[in-house]
Amino acid sequence: MRVVLAALAACVLVSCGGGSGDAPAVSRARGIPTAFGDADPHDWSGVTPAQYTVHGIDVSKYQGDIDWYRVRGSGVGFAFIKATEGGDHADERFLDNWVGAGSAGIARGAYHYFYFCRPALEQAAWFMSHVPRDATALPPVLDLEWTHKSKTCTYRPDPATVQQEALSFLQAVSIFYGKRPVIYTTVDFYTDNRLWELEGYPFWLRSVAGHPSEIYPGQAWTFWQYTGTGMVDGIEGLTDLNVFAGSPGQLGAWTVMAYQ
Repeated sequence: MRVVLAALAACVLVSCGGGSGDAPAVSRARGIPTAFGDADPHDWSGVTPAQYTVHGIDVSKYQGDIDWYRVRGSGVGFAFIKATEGGDHADERFLDNWVGAGSAGIARGAYHYFYFCRPALEQAAWFMSHVPRDATALPPVLDLEWTHKSKTCTYRPDPATVQQEALSFLQAVSIFYGKRPVIYTTVDFYTDNRLWELEGYPFWLRSVAGHPSEIYPGQAWTFWQYTGTGMVDGIEGLTDLNVFAGSPGQLGAWTVMAYQ
């Protein structure tokens, strides 16, 4: 199910394609794809983001109006779009972004930002009430990270509770969409809650200062979020940049394999 990292060592350095040419100029460091910018780039060494052939973004209302055709022209191959948060918040721009990405021919998926102050099944129902069932879409994503900056929920349950609640959400949306969901997480949350024990689900890992093989030793992954300060033609502000651990053809094949 998950893409094996070792199989990707042969990825070659390629350009992701050009944008419209009017993206803002920024300083670049080694390893950043030439199609994109980064307002605060890490000076990559070893295996770099630019060595992967499929690049993507994740967005929410904070990116404002997005010109999805320009985004596609810049070389973006997939987009994860925020849909819901907790059990009572929906991203105001979700449907606009969902339709826009689809119209532009960008592979799209939706994600849910999890809060531990709401039961998992309640949150799953909230997500399912907002995200259409689409056989062509990427699998749904469960965003697991500490919510210490939240004004309403800073609760930090123990690892066993975290895993139990995560599995309840994952199993519910898996049945509803017929696809095995993806787990997005950060380094501290992954370590604090022993998320490597959640076997059978593909991982999307945040690692902005080192390759996932260094930061998450031994963990197979499917998506890697390598910066939160990316710059993409078609988006006025900053956005997260990601890679898929494979080729364009493998992305399509992986999406099909994600079906139950």
